[in-house]
Amino acid sequence: MPDENTPKADPVSVIPMGADFTIRATEDKDQPWIRRLLRRYWATEKILSKGKIHDAVTCSGLAAFRDDEPVGLILYNIDGEDCEIVTHNSLADSGGIGSCLLAALRNEARAHGCKRLWLVTTNDNTPAVRFYQRRDFDICAFHKDAISKARELKPEIPDEGLDGIRVRHEIELEYVL
Repeated sequence: MPDENTPKADPVSVIPMGADFTIRATEDKDQPWIRRLLRRYWATEKILSKGKIHDAVTCSGLAAFRDDEPVGLILYNIDGEDCEIVTHNSLADSGGIGSCLLAALRNEARAHGCKRLWLVTTNDNTPAVRFYQRRDFDICAFHKDAISKARELKPEIPDEGLDGIRVRHEIELEYVL
């Protein structure tokens, strides 16, 4: 029977059977495609969370590759016992890439002594809220009108987001490691 010293089971820590991709830490040689991905999905290399601007290209990262082509990326910052997910992208609609990147980051964060993995997303991003909740993240804070204030720092944030929902708030999710 497991005791309190037994590591917590990670429900998404196994790469699915038949997966045709690998995951590794990002390297300097990855910078050009990382910059392209950030501009494509985030419109900029500057990512905002809780009033803080991240220069995403300087963040640590894990990348998924299929036949030497990038198919996913998760960028993060470790600060003490906290690990913040700055960006998380799968370039495939399914196949476990996003889940496997998240599992790899959980393991990386634990190895660095982190106690919490967290992120913020906007109120319109219901697919992200669903994705993370299905992977045992909890909503731990709601930052009312945070995006209205964030536009002062990053004016390219659109007024309208997914499904025509007005982008106004940040939702903070966490996973206790």
